[in-house]
Amino acid sequence: MERKTHILVIPYPVQGHINPMLQFSKRLATKGARVTLVATSTIRNSMQALQGASSVNIEIISDGSEGDETVESLIATVDRFKDVVSQSLAEYIEKLNSSKYPPKFIVYDCALPWALDVARKYGIDGAPFYTQSCAVNVVYYHFKKGTVRLPLEEPTVSLPSMPKLAINDLSSLLSNPSSYPPLLNLFLDQFSNFLEAKWIFFSSFMELELEVSSQSL
Repeated sequence: MERKTHILVIPYPVQGHINPMLQFSKRLATKGARVTLVATSTIRNSMQALQGASSVNIEIISDGSEGDETVESLIATVDRFKDVVSQSLAEYIEKLNSSKYPPKFIVYDCALPWALDVARKYGIDGAPFYTQSCAVNVVYYHFKKGTVRLPLEEPTVSLPSMPKLAINDLSSLLSNPSSYPPLLNLFLDQFSNFLEAKWIFFSSFMELELEVSSQSL
């Protein structure tokens, strides 16, 4: 991969999403790419501490928070987050396009499917990064498709290529869909346009362990 290739990586600002995408970014950087992890202002303090201590560049864009906002309150305002961050991301790309490091690709958190629309607006390819296990993604995908309807009416759920699941095997967002509708919609919407992307990334350590094993032989 040529050094001039500039890749933007934008995670959803909660810990379980940031860490996998940060580690992915570091691996991309070892391949010769210039990688910028684009974080939002809610997690400004924790991300700025990494600046200069990593091979990955850190850029902060606005998500509309005033500095005293919690991640929980951010999730409760999903629509506002989408509106503000999509605009902030567009402005950042415009700034980079006039620099010597215009972005060539965006890897975006699966919880931010609208980032693909922003990328396309500027002629950039994009790919979602799924931070949860594939089994969890399969469950949400089939609920999104309507294979199983909410609220659940049976004590078990049967899904293609999956063992029969009891209600308590499912996320509380699915077993009790009225508990947190904004967060449930966030997880279901991650499949709204993923088939339109050229590539899809999943967080997995299996191949990394095989790679380490082969290198130690």
